[in-house]
Amino acid sequence: QVQLVESGGGLVQAGDSLRLSCAASGRTASTYTMGWFRQALGKEREFVAAILGFVDRTYYADSVKGRFTISKDNAKNMLYLQMNSLKPDDTAKYYCAAGRGSPTMTYAYNYWGQGTQVTVSS
Repeated sequence: QVQLVESGGGLVQAGDSLRLSCAASGRTASTYTMGWFRQALGKEREFVAAILGFVDRTYYADSVKGRFTISKDNAKNMLYLQMNSLKPDDTAKYYCAAGRGSPTMTYAYNYWGQGTQVTVSS
């Protein structure tokens, strides 16, 4: 059973930066596709970024491309999301996920963390 625990969320102002972390159990980071998703109040969960397990190929939603960077540390079994130039539209609960399949699709992920809230004020 894969366990994922996110941290690093908070309340920031527009233009600020935040770094989210996700601690994974076992050898998850090196053997699964790892992704970040977010869900704003009243909206569906959406893809943010993903990184493959065996090679460091990354994927980003158009809305965050150039502002967010996904990375991982296989030795520490950690996943990160560096978020720069944050906007109020980035306000959401951010979830770490692990799975095998299409990296941008929610259904490809079998394991999910409990989420961490990011709130960006204008």
